[in-house]
Amino acid sequence: MLIDQHIEELRAELRNAVYQDERRWIETELEKALAEREEIWAEMEGLISAEPPF
Repeated sequence: MLIDQHIEELRAELRNAVYQDERRWIETELEKALAEREEIWAEMEGLISAEPPF
């Protein structure tokens, strides 16, 4: 839940960003957060879809 909150905060900041350098920084941080979330989801998917031990 924390990563999703961070992403939403970055999106809100991006909507309100005035200066180009500020927008670039927020966009970079947003890309990092989205990649981190994808990684977390992939790890969770690997745990969920793993075959049960024999």
